[in-house]
Amino acid sequence: MTTTAIATLGLGLFFGLMILLFIFRIVLTWYPQIDLSKFPFSLIAIPTEPFLIPTRKLIPPLGGVDISPIIWVGVFSLLRELLVGQQGLLMMGRF
Repeated sequence: MTTTAIATLGLGLFFGLMILLFIFRIVLTWYPQIDLSKFPFSLIAIPTEPFLIPTRKLIPPLGGVDISPIIWVGVFSLLRELLVGQQGLLMMGRF
């Protein structure tokens, strides 16, 4: 495997995992009684919280609804498509 292929695979897996974690985080916002510091919820909270804290400072919850995980799903989806999507920047260099 070439370095580009390894980078593409690694980035694709990273972006996919982060999108999945943020989707789980969106679902967890429907259950405010859940303690995110307890296992297994901490597995979702620990990697996502560093992204959500600054986003909440810029865009506070609207009407009690935290939209910051939705924003990050969009950001990571866009980055995944731009970099490792079918016509992404890293895919163009493989041919």
